[in-house]
Amino acid sequence: MLRRSVLALALSAAALAGCGTDAPAPVSSAGTRDLELNRGGDRPLPTTVWLPDRAGAVPLIYFSHGLTSQPSDYAALLSAWTAAGFAVTAPKYPHTWNQAAEYDADDVVNQPADAQYVITGVVEALTGRIDPSRVAAAGHSAGGITTVGLFSGSRDARLKAGLIISGRQMPQPAPFSGTAAPLLFVQGRLDDTVTYEQAYGAYNEVAWPKAFLELPEGGHLPHRDDPALVAAATTDFWRWSLNDDGAARARLPRVAGLTDQL
Repeated sequence: MLRRSVLALALSAAALAGCGTDAPAPVSSAGTRDLELNRGGDRPLPTTVWLPDRAGAVPLIYFSHGLTSQPSDYAALLSAWTAAGFAVTAPKYPHTWNQAAEYDADDVVNQPADAQYVITGVVEALTGRIDPSRVAAAGHSAGGITTVGLFSGSRDARLKAGLIISGRQMPQPAPFSGTAAPLLFVQGRLDDTVTYEQAYGAYNEVAWPKAFLELPEGGHLPHRDDPALVAAATTDFWRWSLNDDGAARARLPRVAGLTDQL
């Protein structure tokens, strides 16, 4: 039986609207940049960067897509983060995106190294627009597994926070390691692809500040099952963890039922 130390509440979109009236007004997007990155060999990493319409250096959120997906499949969620003032970048992974010439689900084990390469490339290509001291990672499904890898066996010391949507640990789990970084898990209770037990098991292995958002009626796509809830909760998580926004931190328990471990 799972040890339910977490208060995993999921509010309806209507309740969310009532709780979020004191949130900062969004900013508009300044558009996108496309970068043709390549880690060598058979690892081309065409990457899109969404930039907010905001002067100066901004935090960067690195996003990893799921199997047979692509970054544009998550446009609504990524746009919400950009509108809040964050740069968001996402590559198409060479062997797991939906038009991969040689599809290989097992290639997910190589994606944390791809992620580190892309983060470096984006920071260098957008010098002055990206704040390298405020970088985070997020991902869905296989991208969530990739994200867990970036905080465990392939720890990237640049990462200040992480978001795992419908994700679990790698097939051969490694301990979470390095400097503590807050992690938010978002999981549908009815997910039969990455099960609730797998996601909660990964959460239980984290010794850092952490939170777990459960969607009781959600499946493998919680960001589509309740887009308003997931967008609001994750955006406030970024505002707090990357911008040290105390007001955003204060809103989180009302929006997502976070544990007192965050």
